[in-house]
Amino acid sequence: MDRRSVIKHAGIAGVLAAGAAPAVHAQGATLRWRLASSFPKSLDTIYGAEEVFAKKVSEMTGGKFVITTHAGGELMPPFGVLDGVSNGTVEMAHTAPYYFFGKDPTYALDCAVPFGLNSRQMTAWMYEGNGLKLMREFYAKVGIVNFPMGNTGAQMGGWYRKEIKSVADLKGLKFRVGGFGGKVLERLGTVPQNIPGGEIYQALEKGTIDAAEWIGPYDDQKLGFNKVAPFYYYPGWWEGGPQLTLYVNQKSYEGLSSEYKAIIECAAAYAHTDMQAKYDVKNPIALKQLVGQGVKVLPFPKDVMAAAFKSAQEVYAELNASNPAWKKIYDDWSVYRRDANLWFRFPEASFDDFMQAQKL
Repeated sequence: MDRRSVIKHAGIAGVLAAGAAPAVHAQGATLRWRLASSFPKSLDTIYGAEEVFAKKVSEMTGGKFVITTHAGGELMPPFGVLDGVSNGTVEMAHTAPYYFFGKDPTYALDCAVPFGLNSRQMTAWMYEGNGLKLMREFYAKVGIVNFPMGNTGAQMGGWYRKEIKSVADLKGLKFRVGGFGGKVLERLGTVPQNIPGGEIYQALEKGTIDAAEWIGPYDDQKLGFNKVAPFYYYPGWWEGGPQLTLYVNQKSYEGLSSEYKAIIECAAAYAHTDMQAKYDVKNPIALKQLVGQGVKVLPFPKDVMAAAFKSAQEVYAELNASNPAWKKIYDDWSVYRRDANLWFRFPEASFDDFMQAQKL
């Protein structure tokens, strides 16, 4: 049976009952959905993943499933997309789930937490471990179906007006840091600020904040952070492999045919790979350009890393004792992290260390 025949004969009652879209499977009908983003259009890497996803969905359905993408603030505030999908204001959203750690810290496990998984490990845990299963159970409580859709790879540690020579320099520092990193840094005397990507430059330029992290050289250069803060630190220990996520309203999703559900899954997986490939090509070029412009690229002092790691473990212990949803997922996640790092330390880390020391 060809694709159009499947679409014609499958699932129209479910779609009509969902009340979220036109009759998807009716003869000649076109399904139109909206996707709200947490990101500005200027970030062609992250926002671009949504466009890649929508294009693939259209291609795989012969133009019968059209998804329009909308930048952060266009349909709703950048941090309003979770509620927007949950209550059915839009059918889809693309975001970094750790933005919603204030609602429940468990959301961050669908993205990144300090001293967590690298990008390969995160993808492995989600697809081949228990990650996707456990997060789906968690999201079902708010009427959302989640799909991995992008990863930036390990991030940089941000831009600072003044040099960070020890953990003492973090005290009183007003720092734009996303997600869980702020919870950990708060214990070290830092004043975390959760600001959407499109608003960071203005805050840093005006001195409303003293430092800011975003992603890495390519996006950071586009946002112009090097013009107002000369010190660029690494690594972003709070984001070793942050995953971006596609949210789909559960009622809308259940109204789709099995074919359209599979298409969403495949298109999201394609965009997931495409995003990191773009970063891994663009970041090296941008970093060289930034260094050429006088940016000082520096590692965090050892005492900063050690203090942050200790603080993170304290936060996790407290959450394990107080948040059953967090503990259920964190327990599985932490076992996978332990085993994955045991493996990665031998072939991956040793190979990387050797190759990065060579003059090629």
